[in-house]
Amino acid sequence: MKILLAAFFLALSLASAHAQQFGAATYPIKADDGTPISNFDLSPALQAKLETLAGKVAVGNLQGDVTLLQFYDLNCPYCREAAADVDAIVRADKKLKLVFVPYAVLSVQSVQGALIELGAANLASPDKFLDFHRRIYAGRGLIDGARTLAAAKDVGLDPAKVAATGNTEATLKVLRATADFGTEAKLVATPAYVIGNVAILGHPGRKPLEQVIAAMRQCGKVACS
Repeated sequence: MKILLAAFFLALSLASAHAQQFGAATYPIKADDGTPISNFDLSPALQAKLETLAGKVAVGNLQGDVTLLQFYDLNCPYCREAAADVDAIVRADKKLKLVFVPYAVLSVQSVQGALIELGAANLASPDKFLDFHRRIYAGRGLIDGARTLAAAKDVGLDPAKVAATGNTEATLKVLRATADFGTEAKLVATPAYVIGNVAILGHPGRKPLEQVIAAMRQCGKVACS
């Protein structure tokens, strides 16, 4: 497993991002401070790959009228900030389907934590997984496998079963596939979001995300004319 983890990081280079530009902004999406947020349409081929991508964890309203996907690394500082906003959004918006996509690309510890996350996803209900995800961020410092396992135990999951389910070459392969997708889709910052087949790079803040969700409901686009 150590050799596989080392190989996992070859050719990976991403930035954690908040209110920064990582390219053009196809749609007028801005951060809380008015900074334009990079965004672009995913190609039909990438949309199809995303549909079949393993390792996605759905929470909230599984039959929701809008789906928001969040690609995140547990040790990305802006992902930690985004986690609180996204948690508040999905708890307040009873019509939203939120899909977590563990995108462990910044450190070996991030991969270790993501393996445990995917193990927990196989054993937890959507509500329990959402609680588990929130508890991962409860403390300060580096998030690794042990810390993620502790969060699983806190929500009543069996840590041994979670570890056995997550710490496998098959689960690592799932994370590798997600990293490959992110590279191909040019998700060059964490967190990144996909909504209405539009990729958004960086965390714009709670209110801008809520505006994008509202626009999807109103006109079927991330921004209405």
